[in-house]
Amino acid sequence: MRREITGFSNPLLKEVRGLREKKHRKRAGLFLAEGLRIMTEARDAGFLPEMLFRVKDRDVHALEISLETEVLAAGGDVVETSAEIMAKLSGKDNAQALVGVYKDHPTMLSEIDRKKSPIWLVAQAMRDPGNLGTMLRTGDAVGAGGLILIDDCTDPFSVEAVRASMGAIFTQKVVQCRWDEFLPWLRAGEGKLVGTSLQTDLDYQAATYAAPCFILTGNEAQGLPESYEAQCDIRVKMPMRGKADSLNAAVATAVMAYEVLNQFRAAQSNLSGRST
Repeated sequence: MRREITGFSNPLLKEVRGLREKKHRKRAGLFLAEGLRIMTEARDAGFLPEMLFRVKDRDVHALEISLETEVLAAGGDVVETSAEIMAKLSGKDNAQALVGVYKDHPTMLSEIDRKKSPIWLVAQAMRDPGNLGTMLRTGDAVGAGGLILIDDCTDPFSVEAVRASMGAIFTQKVVQCRWDEFLPWLRAGEGKLVGTSLQTDLDYQAATYAAPCFILTGNEAQGLPESYEAQCDIRVKMPMRGKADSLNAAVATAVMAYEVLNQFRAAQSNLSGRST
């Protein structure tokens, strides 16, 4: 259904604005995604918004027209409003012209098929939504199966995390669980746990990785707890040539993910070369 909102006091506007807060997202099972690029990525991954809010009276991209058509055909709502009301909805002065309301789609640990991908990302007590979203984007880039969030992490469906993921929230499996759930699950099947740590002399490029590889990154400020590090199959570190003693958590994850990917690519190339 297509409709229009012209007043700031509209109850639907208040309800959707509430999705910027975790408690309201959890209760409704919904979250927000902003911008045509992210929403197009979502559609390509098989996700359409329940409601599509758009600023009226402006030039419209062909992709937006296509998205609107699909939302309406699927029984969703297209809500037209002003730029001022969209800014209120978004909480930003320079708000996007499109905001979508999506059903959240968490994955249970028991639903993960570790053989679906050679690389999986694991984050422990990740607090920054920008880091979490960037990890999702990295996972998509390297073809990871998903991101497993251990213990108390920031909400992956927050507006900030979704924005930083650049659409990867729709392409990556997202699991939330405790360490005492994750470790027994991991040990019940194939998979090597690789932890990034300062408490090792093993260079990340000197280690040999095997699939499926679970790359574990700790909290931004404190790193991994010692008891968690002790459970890793391999602990590696990256050389730090300057004064900093560590990389940003999301950056470290990306460096590790590409090293693992490159080793797997090299191994595949060697196999292909021997078979010809």
